[in-house]
Amino acid sequence: MNDFCFPRQVRLLTAGDYQTVFNNTSSKVFAGEFLLLATKRNDNQARLGLIVAKKNEKRAVERNRIKRLVRNSFRHNKTKLAGYDIVFLARQGIKDLDNPTLSGRIEKAWDQLLKKKLNNNSLRSRKNKQK
Repeated sequence: MNDFCFPRQVRLLTAGDYQTVFNNTSSKVFAGEFLLLATKRNDNQARLGLIVAKKNEKRAVERNRIKRLVRNSFRHNKTKLAGYDIVFLARQGIKDLDNPTLSGRIEKAWDQLLKKKLNNNSLRSRKNKQK
C-alpha cells in the first residue's frame, strides 16, 4: 500500500476511539485556531480523528477544505507521528485562514507534538536509569 494514503487503519472511527484520546491525553498542542490532542498507543501506528463543527464553519465546503488540508498534512507526516492517536479539533477563526497559512500552522503543530514526544521519551529514559 502507498505510504501517502489515508486508509481506515489510520483513522479514528468510533466514538470510543475519540473518547480514549479525550480521557487519556498525553500531549496537547494549542495553535490558536485549532487544538491537537494526542495519546500514546501500544503499537507503532499513527491514527487521526477530525472534528470540524458546524458551529465554527456553517458551509460544508469550508469544513471539507479544512479536513482535506489536515488529512494531506497528516499523510505526509504519519511516519514521524507513529505511536500516537491524534484528534484535530477546529476552533473559532479557522475559516479565516487561507490554505498556505493553515498548512504552515498544521506543520508547526506536528513539529511541536514531535518535540513533546521526544521530551516525554527522554524523561522516561532518565527515570528508568535512576531506578
